[in-house]
Amino acid sequence: MNLEAQWIVGFVDGEGCFHVGINSHPEMKAGHQVLPEFTVVQHERDVQVLHALKAHFGCGVVRRNHGDRMAYRVRSKEHLLTRIIPFFEKHPLKTKKRVDFAKFRRVLLLMQRGDHLTGDGVEEIRRIAGQMNRKQPRESPAPPETEGNDTSEIPCRVSSDLHEWRNDFPTVSTRDSAKLKSR
Repeated sequence: MNLEAQWIVGFVDGEGCFHVGINSHPEMKAGHQVLPEFTVVQHERDVQVLHALKAHFGCGVVRRNHGDRMAYRVRSKEHLLTRIIPFFEKHPLKTKKRVDFAKFRRVLLLMQRGDHLTGDGVEEIRRIAGQMNRKQPRESPAPPETEGNDTSEIPCRVSSDLHEWRNDFPTVSTRDSAKLKSR
């Protein structure tokens, strides 16, 4: 499957996520580990498109996410800096996800400078990451069928499975908790 750049942009705008996790890690110089991740999640019936993304970028893994969901993930700082970031700089995202991408890029550039190895740097990264993947306020009133219900969209579906980092420490999420609509 040969993917065109603009198709990838549209697909990632709809199904992708730029996420920065921060784990407490006493053995690290700053006491924390910064874990950037680019992820695209799909139902297992469409796993071939995730493999095509992996082939296009020449990095990352395709693994089971949760249940019948599969995920293409890139967690290597080198691959994020040399393949993912340059691609989306050359081919900009079209939705509000471009704001998360800009923050993600900023975190990776701070890491490239070594700022993630200092307490102040980790706090700056935590501040930036805390502003990512947040639900945007509605610009118009909610449709009648959702008014009065306690709902929240899930802006980013990232697995807490950190086996690629070979880390046994618990994950500290910088995202807001999601409230799911019960039926």
